[in-house]
Amino acid sequence: MTVRKRIGQRTVFRHRPNPMKLALKVSHMNGTELFAKEGPYSYSPTMKYTLIGYARCSTDKQDLAAQRQALLELGVSENRIYTDHGLTGTNRKRPGLDQAIAAVREGDTLVVPKLDRLARSVPDARAIAEQLETKGVKLALGASVYDPTDPMGKMFFNILATFAEFESDLIRMRTREGMAIARAKGKLRGKQPKLSEKQQKELGRMHATGQYSISDLAELFAVSRPTIYRTLHRTGAKTSP
Repeated sequence: MTVRKRIGQRTVFRHRPNPMKLALKVSHMNGTELFAKEGPYSYSPTMKYTLIGYARCSTDKQDLAAQRQALLELGVSENRIYTDHGLTGTNRKRPGLDQAIAAVREGDTLVVPKLDRLARSVPDARAIAEQLETKGVKLALGASVYDPTDPMGKMFFNILATFAEFESDLIRMRTREGMAIARAKGKLRGKQPKLSEKQQKELGRMHATGQYSISDLAELFAVSRPTIYRTLHRTGAKTSP
């Protein structure tokens, strides 16, 4: 914004920063980030606060390396990244997320690569955002800082949460459809017995002799005692408690 000021016989034009412009300055020293807001925002230009990162993947086969790298590039220190491995976003009780929320203090920022890493449902996303807001903690989705007081930002946040929930529902639907097709083709038979049919017959024969205890049979067949009981029950053999 340009301001015109008359000094004597001269008119001087001076440039003044746009009061509604939001500037994000990142400092990679000590894993801290400095957010400077121009205009009607209360802030201290020298204020520094900690960045806490959070990453999540749904299965044990997935890798968190890409999410970790994204958080590092956003200025989060390696030792301030909390993770959940093998837990879905629909599961609200996640140890890594709980630790990340417990680690942030007033003025800090919780950084996630994408909103769907934080939550997979609109109610959960809103609840987490409100919990952080109550603690005086900012939420950064990638390089964008979520501002709950901004109507446009709030709408965009809700849209992202809705898409994350939709994607989760879509994955579940496709999984159910795939399992139904596999079951119809006879490819999905459920959990298979630990012992083959031949081993089960031999187990029943050895147990019928009365020379082997349940513990002996479990050791010989390299299975647990409950497995021996289930196998004998399946074959109709009588067992003593």
